Amino acid sequence: MTLNELRYIVTLAQEQHFGRAAERCFVSQPTLSIAVKKLEKELGVALFERSKTRVQATPLGERIVAQAQLVLEQSAAIKDIASAGKDQLASPLSVGAIFTIGPYLFPHFIPQLQHLAPDMPLYVEEGYTATLRQRLRKGELDAIIIALPFTEPDVVTQPLYDEPFVVLMPAGHPLAQQEFIDPEQLTKDNVLLLGEGHCFRDQVLEACPHLQVTMEKESGGGGIRTAADGSSLETLRHMVASGLGITVLPFSAATASQYASGLLETRPFKAPGPRRTVALAWRASFPRHRAIDILREAISQCHLIEP
Repeated sequence: MTLNELRYIVTLAQEQHFGRAAERCFVSQPTLSIAVKKLEKELGVALFERSKTRVQATPLGERIVAQAQLVLEQSAAIKDIASAGKDQLASPLSVGAIFTIGPYLFPHFIPQLQHLAPDMPLYVEEGYTATLRQRLRKGELDAIIIALPFTEPDVVTQPLYDEPFVVLMPAGHPLAQQEFIDPEQLTKDNVLLLGEGHCFRDQVLEACPHLQVTMEKESGGGGIRTAADGSSLETLRHMVASGLGITVLPFSAATASQYASGLLETRPFKAPGPRRTVALAWRASFPRHRAIDILREAISQCHLIEP
């Protein structure tokens, strides 16, 4: 039994597909399949039920997969302990961020981090909160940058900064004549939102509950314009620029536009406007405290958000 085999069965249980699981584990599908069969033979039990369309863990397999997950987390903790004896700023740091934060924060804080810790290479990735949560627990990421609320056992979460939301609209839009926007006014337009799975979509709907009511009425045939889905904040920006509607963006995303001046307009919400709290999370057992401190310091020096 090897850690790789345990990693394979955990990933296969999550993906329920040999091809996708192999891709996530960076091995070929035959390699993963052979390793799973080898482990099943060693244990003398079937861990998965296989069909033409899906792979599903057996009841006993589910218990073994859960234990394998714990073993992988503990093996990551061993690596963390070993790294504590080294220069905490001389080995790579792996940081993940959710899709609506990473593209707008990374270009600012990476240069700051290189200045503060020039010998600490940084691996970065973007993902959904649920995916980053799993990778943090498994030790595949050292820290993640997410939006609150976020809770996870044995994980430390510390707020970094508050970020207001703003309304993005085409130049010449009637709302551009106002200095501040009331959330209730958004129901008069076609508001473009991210698709299901993005926490920012949920945050916007929570901050602007009238949009949720509008969507429910639309689905029931009420004739009120509904929200459209986009795959990223940049997709929403392009859709707004093409005249399909308006959208709500975090302040950092709204100020990162590559469009020519005069094509798009942003307006803040009427106080107290909706906002989110961006936070840093890391395993409580992670021993490189100095690296976390430097990471926080680099982010604080970015000054992304206006006072």
